[in-house]
Amino acid sequence: MQAKKLKNIVVEICMGDIATAETDAIVNAANNHLYMGAGVAGALKVHGGIEIEKEAIKKGPIQIGQAIETGAGRLKAKYVIHAAVMGMDFKTNEKYIREATKNSLLLAEKLKIQSISFPALGTGVGEFPIIDCAQIMFEEIKEFDSLNPQYLKRAVFYLFTKKAYNDFEKIFLKI
Repeated sequence: MQAKKLKNIVVEICMGDIATAETDAIVNAANNHLYMGAGVAGALKVHGGIEIEKEAIKKGPIQIGQAIETGAGRLKAKYVIHAAVMGMDFKTNEKYIREATKNSLLLAEKLKIQSISFPALGTGVGEFPIIDCAQIMFEEIKEFDSLNPQYLKRAVFYLFTKKAYNDFEKIFLKI
């Protein structure tokens, strides 16, 4: 695990299972219909319970790039923030990842969340390059930090593989 303090937010990267995160919110890399199938969504559903998906589906569909919150079931978090990084075609791009990251951060602030955990959005099922995802997500964190958020003080990136961790670390060391 590594940590770096920006102006207002401490950013951390660690290798592990995001479903075990002990933050106020966990971000789910979602499709715009909010079905929770494989990858991060599947892990959150297994650990947190089917009620997370049921609540999410009632709030969908949403536009790609948008984010909504649900309860977190049996997870240690208070909320799951479902960030739609792809449609039902399971394809994503820079714009969707950027918007989903930004809207997750804005929603966290609206919910008065102090800590949030992110996966590498769009890099699993969406097959977006991890190094590019890291660049986009860190840019959005820095931009959000520059707005002087009142509540959010900690953002943790959970990377599931050594390659993902190494790619995020390369960009992390430059922020």
